[in-house]
Amino acid sequence: MRKFLPSGALWTHAGFMRLWAAQTVSAFGSRIAREGFAMTAILTIHATPLELGVLVALARGPGAVVGLVAGGIVDRSRRRHVMILSDLLRVALILTVPVSAWLHLLAMPQLYVCAALVGGASVLFEIADHAFLPSLIDRDLLLDGNAKLSTTDAVAEIAGPAMAGTLFQLFTAPFAMLGTSITYLISALFLFTVPARELLPERSVRKPRWYRDVADGYRAIVDEPLVRPLLWMGIIFPFFGSFFGPLYLLYGLNVIGLSPALMGLTIACGGVGALFGAILSNALSRRIGIGPTIWGCCLAYSAFLMLVPLSRAPLWFGTALLMLAQVGGDGFAVAFMIPATSLRQAVLPQALLGRVAAVFHAVNGGMTVVGAILGGLLGGWLGIRETLVISVVGMAAGTLFVVFSPLRNLKEIPREQPILEPNPS
Repeated sequence: MRKFLPSGALWTHAGFMRLWAAQTVSAFGSRIAREGFAMTAILTIHATPLELGVLVALARGPGAVVGLVAGGIVDRSRRRHVMILSDLLRVALILTVPVSAWLHLLAMPQLYVCAALVGGASVLFEIADHAFLPSLIDRDLLLDGNAKLSTTDAVAEIAGPAMAGTLFQLFTAPFAMLGTSITYLISALFLFTVPARELLPERSVRKPRWYRDVADGYRAIVDEPLVRPLLWMGIIFPFFGSFFGPLYLLYGLNVIGLSPALMGLTIACGGVGALFGAILSNALSRRIGIGPTIWGCCLAYSAFLMLVPLSRAPLWFGTALLMLAQVGGDGFAVAFMIPATSLRQAVLPQALLGRVAAVFHAVNGGMTVVGAILGGLLGGWLGIRETLVISVVGMAAGTLFVVFSPLRNLKEIPREQPILEPNPS
């Protein structure tokens, strides 16, 4: 059996360490920006709840749109250059906020546009990052590399909101956004120093069309038996999982009776769980295999989420179950996403990784929007607790796509990298 390379190999890999540094500051910047746009709207413009809802939707909506058009662009470009451009674009967009505030011109329409464009640039960065990593490190190190990157995301999820609050406490709201732009600028500078050994961008005899790019990415996924079940899970999980979006806060605050501060502390427990999940994932993949880690952690994730609708008064009991659900749920979610992402990067042709990531982003974004709307409707019709139970059962059922597939017993990532055959059509 092939031996896994020691995880310490990446600590001496100069290119990966610089990419990791760039991704670290970019992750913190994204978390600060996520809170920062809303805080700016509340503290400076005194936005209404409806305006805040529109702002959040515009910030998160670009995932589906960018996913439809960005994959081919990434695959026909130097991925590192796309990441640098995404960082610099976010710097320029966010700088318009304090400038407009200084000129007394800041208004909600500008925040809408900036939030949407920054969200789109962030998705573009993530797609390019996903496609770039396999060209930077050996296939045997993909699991460890993705685990390290996920660890950074988990830490940013814990500390990012706190950093945003501190910045907005020290500075007036719009000018605190300067901290976010600085993180993106630092990320771009780190990426400039990453030694690139990318494949030459794809040259096609066809005129690029976004729908062909989507078709190419989709075809690559469904033609690979080890990746195809991940797409079906990528449809089911965000659809049912997004039921929690409009209902979780209502359930914690109104049904269980948590205070806003206690609710925030409960949510922060998820970041702690994600940090442990990033550490656990690599160990599980080595011990029980890639496939069992994916479906086993999916089932464990669903089991922990079931603690949410099971929680109830008294307050200490409900809070304890919600915190446990956050720690275990986010932990096992990260634990199965790391090997799933690594598998996609390893078994699909590198020339198509951008389009593949774009398809997953588009599916995830679209299902999230549809599921959130349906979850809100069901919550008002059936009740919040009942809708959350349906959500968890639906996600658990989505695991069956892996259980009844060739991925079920996969022990390690296949050795051979596939070669992309030209498609003349």
